[in-house]
Amino acid sequence: MHIGRTSRRTFLAGLGSAAWPLMARAQQSERVQRVGVILGAGANDRDGYLASFLQGLQQLGWRDGHNVRVDIRRGAGDADDLRKYAAELAALAPDVILASGAAVVPMLRATHTVPIVFVLVIDPVGGGFVSSLSRPGGNATGFMLFEYSLSAKWVEVLKQAAPGVTRAAVLRDPASATGIGQFAVMQSVAPSAGVEVIPFGVRDAAEIERDVSAFARSPSDGLIVSTSALAVVHRDLIVTLAARHKLPTVYPERSFAAAGGLISYGPNYGDQFRRAAGYADRILKGEKPGELPVQAPIKYELVINLNTAKALGLDVPPALLARADEVIE
Repeated sequence: MHIGRTSRRTFLAGLGSAAWPLMARAQQSERVQRVGVILGAGANDRDGYLASFLQGLQQLGWRDGHNVRVDIRRGAGDADDLRKYAAELAALAPDVILASGAAVVPMLRATHTVPIVFVLVIDPVGGGFVSSLSRPGGNATGFMLFEYSLSAKWVEVLKQAAPGVTRAAVLRDPASATGIGQFAVMQSVAPSAGVEVIPFGVRDAAEIERDVSAFARSPSDGLIVSTSALAVVHRDLIVTLAARHKLPTVYPERSFAAAGGLISYGPNYGDQFRRAAGYADRILKGEKPGELPVQAPIKYELVINLNTAKALGLDVPPALLARADEVIE
């Protein structure tokens, strides 16, 4: 078919105008994605866990302010604040939300449609967050904090580090059902370790100080801090009380030992946040959270603070030191 000069210009102009909607749709498909973050404890994120998540996103090609916008809400263990922040994030309708620890429950209540990646959760099935670990099924998936069997290690490590301990207080949050499971595991191994474990349900700083002070009576006393948002919020107080009353203490996570605690044994929290970035990336690219299996930790750390051991008059066995992932001197 022959196209004349005038009609040819008209044809090309029409072709160009027809291309504009295609270009507009292409640009629209490259819209800035939105990621929400709600932290359950530690309002100032002094341990850098959020940084691990953001760095993970960046390594996967997501840059805040360019192709992704990150909206952050930081809790400090206060239930009312967490409910408010969860509602705020849900109203923004982001493409995916990262929720940690105590923030997971209010976030799941605030939305049943926005995809959620959770971290620092002990029992996602028992807590009703997912239908199963292999196929979560709903709008949430993520990373388990650890299995209950890990709690047995706290008793064993305490006895190895301080063989003279025959009685240990276990600090737990009575508002958290997971504390019951952790204590049950400790109770099952305590007799073989020669340690009597005594539960203390504490709700605030005043109860922590009162109960720890009342418990510490002899050199054979020790302390185990189970996992909870409450323990994280009052970390410095607990470490200070343990030092004041000369209580050999085992904690659930490295930051306690870094803050002056004797020993910590638990998962690497930063690693969970980095791995959560991988799940956020997959969801942003179209995968459904209900089809991504809940994963267990792959990194556990034993951290020993030798300065604290010396202050307590403890000579940490070489075999235990050799097992440590980090020794603080």
